[in-house]
Amino acid sequence: MANTSDVIIIGGGIIGAATGYYLAKAGLKVRLFERGYLCSGSTGRCIGGVRQQFTSESSIKLMMRSVELFSEMGRELGTEVHWHPGGYLFLAHDESKKRAFLSNIAVQQSAGLKDVRWVDAAEVRELFSLVETRGLLGGSYCPSDGQAYPFAVVGGYAGKIRELGGSVHAFTEVAGILQEGGRAKGIKTAAGQEHYSNIVINCAGPWARDVGRLGGIEVPVEPERHEALITEGVEYLGMPMLVDYRTDGGYFQQFRHNGQFIGCYTPQPNVPGTSSESTYGFLREMPRRMLKLVPALGEVKVIRQWAGSYEMTPDGNPIVDRTGLGGLYVVAGMCGHGFMLGPAVGEAAAEFIRTGSRGGLLADFALERAFSSREAMK
Repeated sequence: MANTSDVIIIGGGIIGAATGYYLAKAGLKVRLFERGYLCSGSTGRCIGGVRQQFTSESSIKLMMRSVELFSEMGRELGTEVHWHPGGYLFLAHDESKKRAFLSNIAVQQSAGLKDVRWVDAAEVRELFSLVETRGLLGGSYCPSDGQAYPFAVVGGYAGKIRELGGSVHAFTEVAGILQEGGRAKGIKTAAGQEHYSNIVINCAGPWARDVGRLGGIEVPVEPERHEALITEGVEYLGMPMLVDYRTDGGYFQQFRHNGQFIGCYTPQPNVPGTSSESTYGFLREMPRRMLKLVPALGEVKVIRQWAGSYEMTPDGNPIVDRTGLGGLYVVAGMCGHGFMLGPAVGEAAAEFIRTGSRGGLLADFALERAFSSREAMK
């Protein structure tokens, strides 16, 4: 049948695109469906950071693999993705945070992340002279963490899916999952078209629960609204991503390729839902938090703000698994880390879907689990 493929993927962000690419690279015919434009969900609204500093061995090792893949990606995909290992610096302003970071560093180093280390305030001043160090005890610093440009990465993966014989269907909403004999058999679009495959993968990010329910499956993913902003481009200052976990802190970095600063903070209390409405309160507050850490940015102009959704699971870790409906898989729940996890999760998910073997990297990401061990470095 003309509308038949080996794999159907629902979701055109980093997770769907990466999973689709690695399946196509293995010789499978892939069809990817996205209800908007590619990157119109969480991926196109993230701030592009890529870090290996996590607290679970599975996530650390996945991210070490992701960094390897990001570093090779320009050559692999034949397009510039603006990968730059500019580092991440997690800041500690009190003893409890310092102790937590030192404990995390020990876990990270034992997992193989050898270049992560504690830097005291004096070394922070030496390495990054523009960072305000009053009240700072030091931080957890990993110079091999970095950044890439989300639209270029997803566009590169999508281009390769097409090049390898697959297809990408933007502005095509999936309205149903076709079933027969307790198995997924394809999808039906909102326009009424049917596409057939024995493998359907739910990569719908914040909408993963809704897509799961099309197949009668409950996926414990809840959307959570976050805001971000970006500035005009200025001279590149050579600072890492700065992460300040204080109640009035935030996270921001400067893109090397265009000099723009991009950043966000986690709202308290958290804001559930998928609304993309932005607020004046964030626009007023985020620059203040940036200036508190880097006063030299006072003359830099904000040019745009937006909102998007994290896709949260109960324990802050992803879900990569088969479901109770044969042939239906879920690769979702990245908890705000989807862009950075995407390449390695896509590669590992593709291997799992092809062979049935979860492997060590996906051992903690089952759909049916206790959700009892929480990721601390959110």
